[in-house]
Amino acid sequence: MEGVVEKPDVIGALFGQTEGLFGPELDLRELQKSGRIGRIEISLDSKQDKTTGNINIPTSLDRVSTAIIAASIESINRVGPCKAKVILNKIEDIRDARRRIIIDRAKEVLRKWTVETMPGTDEIFREVSEMLRLARVEKYGPEGLTAGPEINSAKEIIVVEGRADVINLLRAGIQNTIALEGAKIPQSIIKICKEREATAFLDGDRGGDLILKELQQVTTVKYVARAPRGKEVEDLTFNEIEKALKNKVPIEKVKVQTPKKERRKKLVPKQIVDTAKELSGTLEAVLLDKEMNKVDRLPVREIAEKLQQAKDIDTVVFDGVITQRLVDIAEKQNINYVVAARISKATKQPLKVKLITFEEIQA
Repeated sequence: MEGVVEKPDVIGALFGQTEGLFGPELDLRELQKSGRIGRIEISLDSKQDKTTGNINIPTSLDRVSTAIIAASIESINRVGPCKAKVILNKIEDIRDARRRIIIDRAKEVLRKWTVETMPGTDEIFREVSEMLRLARVEKYGPEGLTAGPEINSAKEIIVVEGRADVINLLRAGIQNTIALEGAKIPQSIIKICKEREATAFLDGDRGGDLILKELQQVTTVKYVARAPRGKEVEDLTFNEIEKALKNKVPIEKVKVQTPKKERRKKLVPKQIVDTAKELSGTLEAVLLDKEMNKVDRLPVREIAEKLQQAKDIDTVVFDGVITQRLVDIAEKQNINYVVAARISKATKQPLKVKLITFEEIQA
């Protein structure tokens, strides 16, 4: 710049000479109000009646919008009373730099982990032997049910729900297993339960409850063992398997209770939890982008109209009721989360949008 200028002169030129060039969507003032443009930092150095300096503008805009903003700032030709020239030095994606740091750290963690957990010879032999044992999964009966290698010779058998359960029990050294492989009890299971002493080892969920009811009706299963509530047999550790089988009970003593419907907590980014707490009781809404940056805050009654025009919105959090109209708009705009105080009973669960109430969220 020819002459001496100060920071307010530069700020005035930035906002004044770019205003109205591309409409409100790319207006610096509006973008700064909505949080899409951050705090503008300016450093100046004046010598011999000339001023040079740097302008740093943080932005959460997409690449195209950022490029347009950069080009419009380069078009500034005066700052205060002085002629000026603005040159773009560089555009840096902070996320790329952060990704590089994370990748380098991940490499270091992986290297250290590999060195510290390198298995010894004995462990390698044990793992290979285990894989050989798992390869001995067999088929049983005309239905071709998945079973362990001792199913034909064992006097006592364990009936599980699926193939993955048989494989997990094989890992624990239990080979007298057979899988139902479906909700309907196969004839082979009915027959073998009459011939052997059978224990049903079932998942700790509603599916396990339903299968237990049918086993009680059509088979002579003698004992019942269950995975811990909410867990499946295929995911249990050796200790959990051992404990569950040790605690088996006679089937006649088992009563299947219909579990009460519980509101399960849903994991969401911490920014959503904080925003929900902030909005409670305000009848206002906040729009967040994919990086969980605040894009806008507005009254609840304006959400539908705003979303139809908005772009790059990932999450809507508001102190109100989720309606079918709002869900339809969110799905059309590819919004990921809609979080509110309540959900209307008439609302249908969409495929792509996660509907969550304030009570359900968990950071």
